[in-house]
Amino acid sequence: MKMKAAVVTQDSNGNVDLVERDIRPLENGEALVEVEYCGVCHTDLHVAAGDFGQKPGRVLGHEGIGIVKEVFPGVTSLKPGDRVSIAWLYKSCGGCEYCVTGRETLCRRVVNSGYTADGAMATHCIVYADYAVKVPEGLDPAQASSITCAGVTCYKAIKVSGVQPGQWIAIYGAGGLGNLAVQYAKKVFGAHVVAVDINDDKLALAQEVGADLVVNPSKEDAARFIQEKTGGAHAAVVTAVSRAAFNSSVDCVRAGGRVVAVGLPSEKMDLSIPRLVLDGIEVIGSLVGTRKDLEEAFQFGAEGLVVPVVQTRSLDETNAIFQEMRDGKIQGRMVIDMKKGCCCSHS
Repeated sequence: MKMKAAVVTQDSNGNVDLVERDIRPLENGEALVEVEYCGVCHTDLHVAAGDFGQKPGRVLGHEGIGIVKEVFPGVTSLKPGDRVSIAWLYKSCGGCEYCVTGRETLCRRVVNSGYTADGAMATHCIVYADYAVKVPEGLDPAQASSITCAGVTCYKAIKVSGVQPGQWIAIYGAGGLGNLAVQYAKKVFGAHVVAVDINDDKLALAQEVGADLVVNPSKEDAARFIQEKTGGAHAAVVTAVSRAAFNSSVDCVRAGGRVVAVGLPSEKMDLSIPRLVLDGIEVIGSLVGTRKDLEEAFQFGAEGLVVPVVQTRSLDETNAIFQEMRDGKIQGRMVIDMKKGCCCSHS
C-alpha cells in the first residue's frame, strides 16, 4: 500500500517535496491511521528549514487527526474505526522521572511526530497506540486537528500560568495559537484577556472570540497600555515568535506575575534581574501538553467552549501555506484536508 506525504527537502530549504512511499508493516504497539486532517504549525517551518537540526526526508506534521485502520496484535487501547490524534508527543520512555510525574513531554528520550518520527502530513501515519488520544464525539475533526497542538499548547500554558478567574492575562500573539489561547483563557479559565499582536486583523478576530482588550505594539507601547488599563497583568503567555514580545511580556505583568514562554524565536530575551527579584516575577517555559492535557483540551472543544478558526487546503498547497505563514497572512489555523486533491490509493 502506498501513501502520499510532504517531506523535508534534501537540503532542508524550508519547503517540502511531495512524494509517494510504501507504508511499512506495523510493529509491536503500533497502529496505522488514515489521516483526515493535519494542521500546519510554525514548528513545521522550523523543521523544514533545519532550524533544530536537518531532517531530510522526514514526513512533517504533528496536528493530525485520522481513523485507525489496523492495529498490531495485542494492542488494546485502540481499535479500527477509532478517530485519534497524531500529536507532537509521538512517544516517551514511560519510566523516567518526568514520565512518572506527569511531565512526559520533558522526557529526555521523547520521540516527536514530524521531527524525530514521521508525522501526519501524509495520507497515512503509523502511531504508537498508547500515545494516540481519542477524539470525543461531537468535535469536528478539522477543528480537532488544531487542538492537537495549538489548542493543547495554549491550554497547558494557561494552566501553568496559574491565572485565576477574574484575573488579567495577556496573550502575546493572536495567530493560530493565540486565538485559541484567548478562548481557553476566557471561556475555560474565566480570566480577563488582553490580546497583543502587530496585525489588526488578528486583533479583531481575538475580540470576536472573547478578548476584553486588544493592543497593537507597532502603534503603542503594549506593556504600558496593559499596566495602565489593568494595573499589570497577573500572567502573560507569549505565543509570538518575537524577541520584542517576550521583552514586553515581562514589563506588562504586575508584581508576582508569571510569564509563560511558548513561542520559539531563536534570539535571547532581556531580563532585568532587579525587576525579577524585587517584583517576584517568574518566567517559565511550557512545552505542548501531555496526553491527559490533550484529552481535556479536546473535551472543551467538544462542549463548544473553544471553537478553532480553521481553513482547509490540499496537501499540494503545503509550500504555499508555508509562505503565507512566513508572511504573517494566516488567520486562525491552516489545516490540510487529505481528501482534497488526493489522487493516491486509499486501499
